[in-house]
Amino acid sequence: MTQLAEPVVRHWDFPRGIASVCLLVRFGAEHGIGEREMLDGSGITPGQLADPAAEVEAHQELSVVRNLAARLPDAGPEVGRGYHATTFGLFGFAFLSSPTVRDAVNFALRYLDLSFTFSIPRATLAGDQVRLVLDDSLLPADVARFLVERDLSAIHTVIGELLPTGVPLAGLDLRFPEPSTVDRLDTYREVFGVRPVFGRPANLATFDATYLDRPLPQANPQTVAFCEAQCRELVTRRRRRAGVAHEVREHLTRFGAITQGMPGVARELNMSARTLRRKLEEEGTSFRALLDEVREALAEELLVSGALSVEDVAIRLGYAEASSFIHAFKRWKGVTPASYTRHHTVSRRS
Repeated sequence: MTQLAEPVVRHWDFPRGIASVCLLVRFGAEHGIGEREMLDGSGITPGQLADPAAEVEAHQELSVVRNLAARLPDAGPEVGRGYHATTFGLFGFAFLSSPTVRDAVNFALRYLDLSFTFSIPRATLAGDQVRLVLDDSLLPADVARFLVERDLSAIHTVIGELLPTGVPLAGLDLRFPEPSTVDRLDTYREVFGVRPVFGRPANLATFDATYLDRPLPQANPQTVAFCEAQCRELVTRRRRRAGVAHEVREHLTRFGAITQGMPGVARELNMSARTLRRKLEEEGTSFRALLDEVREALAEELLVSGALSVEDVAIRLGYAEASSFIHAFKRWKGVTPASYTRHHTVSRRS
């Protein structure tokens, strides 16, 4: 099997825009559920719903999902149909402007934390089929089915908007028991175009791999480049402040913390090193990668200040030898620390 892009996050706990909550609240209103009931316990205000730039935490959206699912437990597939590429803003426009279906899918997986998904998707090529698996192992049990069905429906809807013919599913497996009502089965057929097979080992949707290389009618290199640049900037800001990775970054910037290593940082965060490693893996990163990131940022700051020698900066950053720091800095910046310092000294004087 050939892997398409790896999803950039492995856990649903990432910040997200307000658009999904607005969609959920509208759906609730259409079915007789008031805004106050939909927002109950979420900490989201009506004012935030009116602000298209507002952002919420995943747990806040999850509260809204719970309120909707408590009243309409079978509505996941129908809710998912309301998510269109345009619902996702610049992320969605980049998706539509990609050259091919393959490029669009890879873009979505690389910037998955700009979506509203709770089920983490993984896409592989197996022979003549694309296999899209939605992992629900980390979802709260009370809303797992609702979220998987919503997310699958949303993904199917958005991918289907890429081509005039749509991208029909060849098959759909769901881990959950078969519903007992005919109406519910009819909803699945209407939304997905196929009858799911229930009680399967995984939530799996398949479609013909020949669709991957179909050119998209709205492909536009300038638009996708502009949108991706904006997406990159937005996702960088969000990732800096989100999750355990954010806590680790914050801790490593404190004086002396950078020399503690993973066991020391884990103790400060009241968890074992093993738990910290697992949580960082779920967020798509590692302690080594975060340490490298913080060292790079601190190295720039300390060198530009001009107050410390290269050897002193190396010591502050926890390197046993200056040569190891110089090697790492050249990997980051393409120049030696001394050259970097000289360049910025000249820039300040000019």
